[in-house]
Amino acid sequence: MGDLLLVRHGETEWSVSGQHTSWTDLPLTHHGEDQAKSLAPLLSRRTYALILTSPLERALRTAELAGLTGAVIDPDLHEWDYGGYEGITTVDIHRTRPDWDLWTDGVPPGTDGHPGESPAEVGARADRVLGRVEAALPDGDVLLVAHSHFLRVLTARRLRLPPEEGRLFQLATGSVSRLSTEHGRPVIAEWNARTS
Repeated sequence: MGDLLLVRHGETEWSVSGQHTSWTDLPLTHHGEDQAKSLAPLLSRRTYALILTSPLERALRTAELAGLTGAVIDPDLHEWDYGGYEGITTVDIHRTRPDWDLWTDGVPPGTDGHPGESPAEVGARADRVLGRVEAALPDGDVLLVAHSHFLRVLTARRLRLPPEEGRLFQLATGSVSRLSTEHGRPVIAEWNARTS
């Protein structure tokens, strides 16, 4: 049975500023590209039964710069749809909604086909991805390249927790985390690993 490796894409301008970024397809910063390249030594030590990546440029570019080949685009790895909060920071949201919490309150609808998602809706996508992961793990390690909030929800679901418990797992840009098993139970074996 293989391990599940999670790669959060490298830094973007909005990950630095704290703006919620779901469908806005930002490129990596120069630092983000360096972060992605630095992941290659951590990822090249393993053989993968399956590599899946988000369809967004920041994830695809991270996979490319990290030296990953054969990645399959999986639309379910898209970041949480932040709806009307796309491009807005939590600090700005708290000016009008001081008690707002993404993990319990979700987001208001946005425009242009972006209705926003609740934690349960993101959890349902994570569960679909985990179904594909489970099918491949008997053949070796599986690697996912995606986004902070989505991967945090996926981690909660893998650990058999409700989606909103993803709030417990801070995830850094340009990092690798590893979910494994111990005595038949899913566990976090490594979190936010970097080479520098």
